[in-house]
Amino acid sequence: MEVAMPKDLQQDANLAKRQYMELCRQGRVFDARNRIIGGDTHAWDVQVHDQKRRKATERARHETFAAEMRHNDKVSCILHDRERRDRQQLCRAINDFQQSFQKPETRREFDLSDPLALKKDLPARVSDCDMRNTMSGMQKFMGEDLNFHERKKFQEEQNREWSLQQQREWERARARHKLAEDLHTQTRLKFDETARDLQKLEGSTRKEFCAAIKEFNKKQAMELAERKRQMKQQEQEDNMTEITNLLHGDLLSENPQQAVSSFGPRRVVLDRWKGMNREQLEEIRFTQKQQIQEKLRLQEEERQRIMDWDRRRIQKARTSLLHERQQQRLQRELRRALDCSNLRLAREQYLQKKQVDAAFSSQPTEDYFLQFNTRSR
Repeated sequence: MEVAMPKDLQQDANLAKRQYMELCRQGRVFDARNRIIGGDTHAWDVQVHDQKRRKATERARHETFAAEMRHNDKVSCILHDRERRDRQQLCRAINDFQQSFQKPETRREFDLSDPLALKKDLPARVSDCDMRNTMSGMQKFMGEDLNFHERKKFQEEQNREWSLQQQREWERARARHKLAEDLHTQTRLKFDETARDLQKLEGSTRKEFCAAIKEFNKKQAMELAERKRQMKQQEQEDNMTEITNLLHGDLLSENPQQAVSSFGPRRVVLDRWKGMNREQLEEIRFTQKQQIQEKLRLQEEERQRIMDWDRRRIQKARTSLLHERQQQRLQRELRRALDCSNLRLAREQYLQKKQVDAAFSSQPTEDYFLQFNTRSR
């Protein structure tokens, strides 16, 4: 009889555990619903149940707190009302006690705030020689004696005398000012009369001066008119002399020698030149004809050169066109040969594929498919 060793028991337990885990895994893997959803529904239900229970517990705790807060609010309101009533009763009792046993007349310092203290007190002094009016008491100042009314009446009389005296002085000053103004007015009238005489004298002098200036201007105008007449006469004589010189000069007589320049035989003075003669015009026309013929010859040579270039360009284009056509023909032949080669290779590949399909045409049996999905891994 064989005895089971602890090591063998451990191996059997591990094997049984792995087999159980494999069965559980196969149940999860081969279950299409769990595999598609991809989650643990039992764990989700447990979580939902825990969450609902936690919310219910939280709601119950909040309701308990709310009830306790309402109870505390009621208690605080009752205590507040009770404290307010106690305070009012205390204040009323204190007021009654003060009205009954603490009157203002019974206080020690009532004389400091007595409203009738001034009526009960003695006056500051009875006379000006009262012994209570000491130097430090400051109860008597200058102008605060008892005979104030008599002294005030005397001061008013004295002020009236001073006012009358000032009025008399003001009238005397006004009289002096009026006298000074009258003297100033008389002096100003004298000055105005003297100025009027001087103005009349100045007017007569200005009239004489204007008459002298007018006579002088008249003489100047006569001299200027005579000078202008002489200048006009001289200008007319100069014009006649100039016209005579021009009529008899080389400018209007069309002398060709007058236009010859000192800088060369072929240069002329433009303001004296009257134009070219017949020989010069014929020479210019002959030169122009030669230039026209030379230009026609050059144009003909240019046209011949252009035609030559066009002929060469056409010949070169024809040669390039023939060469391009030959290249296209060669490419078509090469393409045709390549298509034939590809067709032959396609036929050979098709035949080879048919042979391979015929060699490997065996179908798998049912045992081949049953070996799948037998384990979870």
